[in-house]
Amino acid sequence: MKTRHVYTTPDLPAAQKVMAAARSAGVADDDILLVARSDIELDAVPDDRKEADSDMLPAAARGAGMGAGAGLLAGLVAVAIPPLGVTLAGAAATTIAGAAIGSWSAALMGSSLPDPVRQRFEERIEAGEILIVVDGPAAELERVDPQIAAAGGARLPFEAPSAAS
Repeated sequence: MKTRHVYTTPDLPAAQKVMAAARSAGVADDDILLVARSDIELDAVPDDRKEADSDMLPAAARGAGMGAGAGLLAGLVAVAIPPLGVTLAGAAATTIAGAAIGSWSAALMGSSLPDPVRQRFEERIEAGEILIVVDGPAAELERVDPQIAAAGGARLPFEAPSAAS
C-alpha cells in the first residue's frame, strides 16, 4: 500500500529541484505530482505532472459497499415476508442492484469534490506555493524525506493512503 506525502516549495524552480531529489532517491517518476494555482498550472506545469484526482473512486467503493448492504437487508426482509414471494435469488438481485445504485450515486457525488490535498492546502496554493505530492511505501518515503528537505521541500502535515494504491 502506498502512502501520500505532500511538500511545499515557493516556486517552480524549487519544485523541480525537489522532484529531481525525489527521483534520485529512488521514487518512481509516476509517483511524483504537482499541485499549483490554476494560472501556474496552465503556464508552467506539464499535464502529466498535474494532480487532478477527485474523490470519485473512493466514493464509488464506499457507495457500492453501503448500497450492497442496504440491498441485502431489503432482500432479506422481503424473503422473510412470505406473501411477497421473494426467493433468495431475489435477495441476491436486490443486493446487486443496491451495490450498483450506491456505487453510481456515490461516484457522482465524489466526482464533484476536489482532491483532498487541494482542499486541505487551498490557501497555500492560492498564495502561489507549489505542492509536490509523492506517493510510495511508507518506509521509502521516510528514507526520502531528508533528501527532499535538503533540496528545499518543506513537508506539510498530510499523510494519507494514496488513491493509486
